[in-house]
Amino acid sequence: MLLSVTNVILVYYLFSSISLCYSEKTLNLLENVSIPAVITFGDSYLDQGNNNYIDTIVKANFHPYGKDFVDGKPTGRFTDGKSLADFFGVSFASGGSGYDPITPTITSVIPLSSQLEMFKQYIGKLNKIVGKDATENILSKSVYLISASTNDFFISYSTVPVRRVQYDVPTYNKMLVQLAVNFVKEIHKLGARKIAVLSGPPVGCLPVQRTLSGGVLRKCVDNDNNAVQLFNDMLKQQLKFLESNLLQSRVAFVDFYNPLMRIIENPHQYGLEVTDKGCCGTGGIEVVFLCNKLSPTCHDDSKFLFWDSIHLSEKVCIIFVNQVLPDLVNSLF
Repeated sequence: MLLSVTNVILVYYLFSSISLCYSEKTLNLLENVSIPAVITFGDSYLDQGNNNYIDTIVKANFHPYGKDFVDGKPTGRFTDGKSLADFFGVSFASGGSGYDPITPTITSVIPLSSQLEMFKQYIGKLNKIVGKDATENILSKSVYLISASTNDFFISYSTVPVRRVQYDVPTYNKMLVQLAVNFVKEIHKLGARKIAVLSGPPVGCLPVQRTLSGGVLRKCVDNDNNAVQLFNDMLKQQLKFLESNLLQSRVAFVDFYNPLMRIIENPHQYGLEVTDKGCCGTGGIEVVFLCNKLSPTCHDDSKFLFWDSIHLSEKVCIIFVNQVLPDLVNSLF
């Protein structure tokens, strides 16, 4: 059991009739909005430790992960402290997962189909504890956040190019978008009415991708970024069309790409100094088991965009939430 149903109910009471909190501040935009819970699905950007309980190398429950978390404890979050999910809600996400079913097969993690089944189990348990009417109320008023495309591009299409020999970029993107739309439809059938989908990030600018494919100068890989941008354009269009066909529902496209590119291009504006390397080890290749207790870490991770060669530092998670949350609230409410 990855998440306690008690936690879901606790979140319901914590969020009901109060404003949404993140970092050390309260966002006043939600003073008049009741949010029973924020429930997340997808990959490592939203994984709060679910991979700790499965047999995979894609884990982060060891030092130096979590060095800035409570008591410096590694919990399975793929960062130095809090992850994006900590600022949003409870999570069914699994680091290394993706929309493409072959992605979690390669990484041996929890696919979206299983995350959906887990969610169904909790709906059943909520029904038994609070009753059908209360459960439907919780589900319809909760916010659902999905982030699941990064590993599809980085792993299945680029690093282990299983899909690249089968599909060109437009065809693969079309498949991913359809899978994303199908997942939104599935959680909508279960009662979700306020759904937000994160776009793909600039995969070509991940430190590990700069190292593997960015040449001697470790530049951002334009081909990867162009592929993600095409996916984002297609996803945004299809989600807008889907929303028009789902009655009494809001489906929001959350731009993950451009906020990160703004930080990469103007780091000092955000109090950052290093955007092309992670804090862990050399910063160019270390991620999951390669970022371990033997890896030296940077002196000040608050100056780094990335914690390891793929994942954001806690500071950047906070920056991202500050940037996108107002627009997300407006789009869903």
